[in-house]
Amino acid sequence: MPAKRLEARIAHRYGGLSHKLREAADYVIAHPVEVATRSLRSVSAASAVSPATFSRLARALDFTSYEELRELSRQAIGDQVVSFAEKATQLQTPGEEDASMLDRQAGACMSNIASLAQGIDRERLQEAVDALARARRVTVFGAFASHGIAEHLAYLANYFQSDWTVLSRAGSALSASIGLLQPGDVFLVITKTPYARRAVLATQMARESGATTIVLTDTHASPALMHADLGFCVPSDSPQFFSSYVATLALMETLVAMLVAQSEDDIGEKIRLVEERNRRLGDFWADETSP
Repeated sequence: MPAKRLEARIAHRYGGLSHKLREAADYVIAHPVEVATRSLRSVSAASAVSPATFSRLARALDFTSYEELRELSRQAIGDQVVSFAEKATQLQTPGEEDASMLDRQAGACMSNIASLAQGIDRERLQEAVDALARARRVTVFGAFASHGIAEHLAYLANYFQSDWTVLSRAGSALSASIGLLQPGDVFLVITKTPYARRAVLATQMARESGATTIVLTDTHASPALMHADLGFCVPSDSPQFFSSYVATLALMETLVAMLVAQSEDDIGEKIRLVEERNRRLGDFWADETSP
């Protein structure tokens, strides 16, 4: 999917770009039709960014020229126009007030999942799964609303892995846990707009420790991506005031499913033993009238 290839290339290099090159990159992402159809001079006038800056951006992204960048943007137009049209249809579904809001929210969620499935780099996804599979220890961190999502991911993984932990949001516990990371570990962080300073700095420190860093975020401009070995921009659009985590949940549950599918261990037996221990501890509701 050309649009996602271009966004992924920008996301990978964004942290190392100068302020002016970031301005140009932001414009390219936000205005693919203009970049694809208008001359460099017109794009420069509309964006207040010089033609030379766009040319430097193209070279910084490993294009041979601005025209090569522009061609990839041209290829992306068809996909994006369809996506925008589908989303507009979903968000304008007629109906009663309550039903209409449900339709709008559900439509945005379905669009996010479809965009994730169509645009994700499958090779990078497999790299992330392989890194998680061979890790000595996996540490998951999410600040603000992302903390509960991090807990869910670790909960699923702990059914068949004993080396997954969720970092506390508390400062002292976080710094102590980061200090224990070393090569062979994986640090997986989930961060959405507005980005938690603690999440960005924790990712930086984790990478400095030698751990492999995996970042699940929402845009190419996320500051955590500059410290990511493997970064994923997950669509989080919502008609509400908050970011949607539905597509992020879909990606995380896919990671877990892929880990199970490629494992050579008897995962079924591991999960059966966990469930048996839960029953013995009385963790599950039991119908006292049943035999």
